Amino acid sequence: MPRYSTGDAPGGHSSPYKPVMNGVHKTESGGLKNGYRGALDGKFLNGVLYKRPFNESFEETPMFVAVLTYMGYGILTLFGYLRDFLRAWKIEKCHNATERDDQKDFVPLYQDFENFYTRNLYMRIRDNWNRPVCSVPGERVDVLERYTDDYNWTFKFTGRVIKGVINMGSYNYLGFAQNQGVCAERSAQVLHQYGGGVCSTRQEMGNLDKHEELEALVARFLGVEAAMTYGMGFATNSMNIPALAGKGCLILSDELNHASLVLGARLSGATIRIFKHNNMQSLEKLLRDAIVQGQPRTHRPWKKILIVVEGIYSMEGSIVRLPEVIALKKKYKAYLYLDEAHSIGALGPTGRGVVDYFGLDPRDVDIMMGTFTKSFGGAGGYIGGSKVLIDYLRKHSHSTAYAISMSPPVAEQIITSMKCIMGEDGTSLGQERVRQLAENTRYFRRRLAEMGFIIYGNSDSPVVPLMLYMPAKIGAFGREMLKRNIGVVVVGFPATPIIESRARFCVSAAHTKEMLDLALREISEVGDLLQLKYSRHHFVPLLDRPFDETTYEETED
Repeated sequence: MPRYSTGDAPGGHSSPYKPVMNGVHKTESGGLKNGYRGALDGKFLNGVLYKRPFNESFEETPMFVAVLTYMGYGILTLFGYLRDFLRAWKIEKCHNATERDDQKDFVPLYQDFENFYTRNLYMRIRDNWNRPVCSVPGERVDVLERYTDDYNWTFKFTGRVIKGVINMGSYNYLGFAQNQGVCAERSAQVLHQYGGGVCSTRQEMGNLDKHEELEALVARFLGVEAAMTYGMGFATNSMNIPALAGKGCLILSDELNHASLVLGARLSGATIRIFKHNNMQSLEKLLRDAIVQGQPRTHRPWKKILIVVEGIYSMEGSIVRLPEVIALKKKYKAYLYLDEAHSIGALGPTGRGVVDYFGLDPRDVDIMMGTFTKSFGGAGGYIGGSKVLIDYLRKHSHSTAYAISMSPPVAEQIITSMKCIMGEDGTSLGQERVRQLAENTRYFRRRLAEMGFIIYGNSDSPVVPLMLYMPAKIGAFGREMLKRNIGVVVVGFPATPIIESRARFCVSAAHTKEMLDLALREISEVGDLLQLKYSRHHFVPLLDRPFDETTYEETED
């Protein structure tokens, strides 16, 4: 059976102090797979945790597909060892990096076996990535045509351009990746006034009035006291988490958190413990054990407990169960770090992210992080929260002290697009884009499910993973879609579990219904060609699902 989870009664009906089900995942036998129910006792002060339906589906991998997928990887591995043998005996030309003969007696700088997957599996389908785009990365793109005559080790250009490829892979959620319109015009004006770069850090000579304006605007947009912006989204996480946690602190991280969050947690020196994805029972167990047991060996209380989650998980298309995370955070007096890289601008009735989506108070999230690289068509990231937090980061963040300030035209792009979303440009264009994205997302997801594909994630998530499973179908799907003028992103191991390779679509407000219908027709045709319609079930919410009998309670400070 497909795995469902919900945060409200089917149909969206709710009543005060109603029991809430926290994600029962049913299997074919009727049991629970990674199932969990409510993790807290008592009642939530506002009556209910979820003010809207919360539906996510993760259909089980069919057994025969899983077996064939493992067999496929096994065959590729065997042939990989055979090819390595042929390369060792100079029968097949070796293209990969190797140690020099005069350094064979040295401790190797390059572990040849570690590159086994890259040279024997990835290289077979490498042509599906790094395709050079030669136009504005909007809803349609132009792609330089290329070919290879050495099995994807190198590429050559044919001199032709593939025109008008429908872009189903970029994070251009609100369609602000444009070279015309008010955002492009204002950025061009700022480029003439300020130039392209700053050549200094914020703490030295790189603090412009545009940066101050942007930070004040971000704070208003998020509904927090203050905000600070950075020139790189990845570094916003990896360089700020070490400033917030250290030795003697505990970080509780979702198992599917982004690499930037993982790197930041590791650099902090704090103890890291992982909880199952979006599983509140797993999170509460870690919280309870952390408070009861304390630090290892000494059993002293942890200096700080920091819960780290994302708004939308970019490989699963799932949305964080934020009301439950906040309830747990309050009960156990922990801090919450929320990464809204994919959800800011893309979720909520006003585009203010997952907090807006659930109708929650921004003050309940201690550290609000997000990026400008997706919904705003810019670059960089931000941290929002209390003034005390932001003042602390201005002094202690590595990104503040050592990173070059954000480019002025990029800052203006963000300012203009954010004002458009907020309606401060005097138009309703921003809100229309937010609504259009939500409509496109629901339509695209519904049609794919109706066709028989296995689709992961939340029904409101613009990140739409379509399951491919078998390694040979990763490359075949990407190539066949490009033949039909559809640009997609395909993902496989190690970025996903070995049997869960997928194509990841990103829906945009810039996509018209005609574009989506064309893409859907081509996806259906390729799905029939490659036999990808694995789903055995219709995704209809069951009206007789049991609800958990526990609710949530906020304890007094």
